[in-house]
Amino acid sequence: MKRRIVVMGLLFLLLMTGVIARLAWLQLTPGYGHKNTAAMSRSNWKRMSVMQRERNLVLDSGRGDFVDRYNNPITGETYYTLALFPVNKNYEDAEKERDWHQAVRQLAKLLSVTEEQLIGWWGELREPSFWHKGKDKLPYRLSERQLGELTKLHLNGVRALPYRNRYLTAFAAKQAVGYISQHPEHLELAYAKELESGKRKKDELIGGSGLEKSLDDLLHGAGATSVSYFTDGQERPLLGLNYRVTGPGNPYYPLQVQTTLDLELQNKIEAYVDSKPLQEGAVVVLDAHNGDILAMISRPQMKPLQLDNEKEWANHAIQAAVPGSIFKLVTEAAALEAGVTNEKERFTCNGEYGKYGLSCWKEGGHGNLTLQEGLAQSCNIVFATIAERLSAEQLQRTATALGIGKPAGWHSERSFGPFHHPLRLLGEEEAGRLFPALASIKTDGGVMAQSAIGQRDVLMTPLQAANLVVTLLNHGRVMEPRLVREIRYANGQRMVSLPAKSAPADGGRIRPATARKLLRGMEAVVDHGTGRSIRHGHWAVAGKSGTAEITKAGAPRVNQWFTGYGPAKKPRYAVAVLAENRPPGSGNQATELFRGVMDILALYAR
Repeated sequence: MKRRIVVMGLLFLLLMTGVIARLAWLQLTPGYGHKNTAAMSRSNWKRMSVMQRERNLVLDSGRGDFVDRYNNPITGETYYTLALFPVNKNYEDAEKERDWHQAVRQLAKLLSVTEEQLIGWWGELREPSFWHKGKDKLPYRLSERQLGELTKLHLNGVRALPYRNRYLTAFAAKQAVGYISQHPEHLELAYAKELESGKRKKDELIGGSGLEKSLDDLLHGAGATSVSYFTDGQERPLLGLNYRVTGPGNPYYPLQVQTTLDLELQNKIEAYVDSKPLQEGAVVVLDAHNGDILAMISRPQMKPLQLDNEKEWANHAIQAAVPGSIFKLVTEAAALEAGVTNEKERFTCNGEYGKYGLSCWKEGGHGNLTLQEGLAQSCNIVFATIAERLSAEQLQRTATALGIGKPAGWHSERSFGPFHHPLRLLGEEEAGRLFPALASIKTDGGVMAQSAIGQRDVLMTPLQAANLVVTLLNHGRVMEPRLVREIRYANGQRMVSLPAKSAPADGGRIRPATARKLLRGMEAVVDHGTGRSIRHGHWAVAGKSGTAEITKAGAPRVNQWFTGYGPAKKPRYAVAVLAENRPPGSGNQATELFRGVMDILALYAR
């Protein structure tokens, strides 16, 4: 029995040795250039075994999408495109080759290219690829007619497939939503464990800004959907395998993020500002009751397929800029809160302040006027006067109480729900400031006077400017403008809700009486003050204009602002408009745009 086991073991060992030797010979021995097909198939087995593989093309990344408050899609559309796979196009049979060329001619005609152009491009493929027309970066969109004609063709390596396009062709991209791009350095820093485990790949697309970036962990999804095509060593389709579509098969993904945006309203306002046009700046529309962001427009327009100059198309709605006279709302609030003036006090403006090189914008001055009239006429002399009565701490305390000097947008300082870390929806939002963050800064009379009129070191974002109005309308209660309402699974089940909420009042809030006085002043601005040019329209509105002197590339320029609300009697919307880097002496474009946006809101109001 033992001898028999030994003999059988030796025979098995010899058999395995022979198999291994044969495999080694096939892998390592080069071909000899035989002319017949049988010999050719034996040539260079190592190369051909590598070539015999699965050809793969991603149809859908599996990334979650965004919808507006009414569930209208902001991102994500599916359309049919043409996919071509590298296959061997040489046929031994002349009749088959003629049929192939005839089918290729028909395909070329469908695509409006020559047969030579199509064969040339196809022949250069080493990996599967979508067909692109001209310089378009998106896969070609097939029409219904083209799709119907393609189904009649029988070409190996050619298929019409459903492609998931991230950015809707009908609408311009939104800076608030952001963009996705390849960023291997960030992936290595933020997702080292996921890269090591294979859950993420270095060449995958990740969020680069806006909500795409702040919610990237969740939006990443459960994996991509791709189409596979199998070829042999001579790049011929392997019969029986054909095409195979594979996906994660998880019914809960991709996720859907419901934003607070009103897409139709957003697009109407975008079309309006582009008709003027607004070259550089932003428009923010907030719900006057809870601060929800209904529209957020930034110019220059972001082009997600041409991300060449990030600074140029950054979200100007959350970038801090010199505010000019709209900051006088903060200064008046501080003076009223500190009790250094009241509505009955009268001031004299003769056009010159007499120190610090400060003068009023109106030559010859405004004469005698009250505090409310000082706001309505945006008198620099009035606000420099009350500013010198304030301490830097008093002005800073009021600015903080009104949400100036810190990011305004919705955030959580603790982990919650699916978020295992603090969350800020608008991660790129700038805080703005009143004074430089330097303990040694001397806030003398000159600093106070210039800061009080929104110059010197003062910075605000359009989002803060709109939220300042919401704060006044809510009797001093500062809201945190929300951009996301909830996140849902693919089956519609809610994953998490992000409630509307107010900001913590660590340093206290302004008195409701102070807020009412400022609102009356904003009504006077439009009734007979610096905003009287927009008095007539579909709604009566109220607000505050501003012009800030700045320097860009060594040349004098101005930032033009208007922030306010409407309708004046029963406010529904707070709007801030910034037109940046305008020529000195030019009309206030922000004031004009504010009126236009309010008229759109009046006609659109739901």
